[in-house]
Amino acid sequence: MSILAPELLIRLDDLSDPRIAAFLEEHMQDMRAASPPESVHALDLAALRKPGISFWSAWFLDESGAETLVGTAALKRLDDSHAELKSMRTAAALRGRGLARAMLAHVLSQARLQGFRRLSLETGPQDFFAPARGLYQREGFLPCAPFGSYVEDPYSFFMSIAL
Repeated sequence: MSILAPELLIRLDDLSDPRIAAFLEEHMQDMRAASPPESVHALDLAALRKPGISFWSAWFLDESGAETLVGTAALKRLDDSHAELKSMRTAAALRGRGLARAMLAHVLSQARLQGFRRLSLETGPQDFFAPARGLYQREGFLPCAPFGSYVEDPYSFFMSIAL
């Protein structure tokens, strides 16, 4: 568990809260709207629960302690030194407020703690993904070749960072 700001709580999550299922379904809908089916690489709930994947949820806490889900991110182990960023998403109404940067900083920190030396990701080249690509570039990610089981795809843009 990690609190990055007084009102933001990021915690390792078991994906049992139904609010996470609904949040991730919105993610899948966005991915399907932006890319053809064969180019949608987002993981569903069952895949996110598999061994080798760490999943975090981000919550805003109000004065009464009530929680509102505002973001998700996952880390998928590829091998002993290399992991992949998955399921990075912030609530659409709250984009542009630094939540994604906070989530990414948390995942980068956790990847280092888990001993990974490289973190890679797959996103899209379409305009819809431009804010995400910009964030990753500002945080030091560089374009790279396909990794893991990915292949060249006109709807995929690959990035990586040395940890």
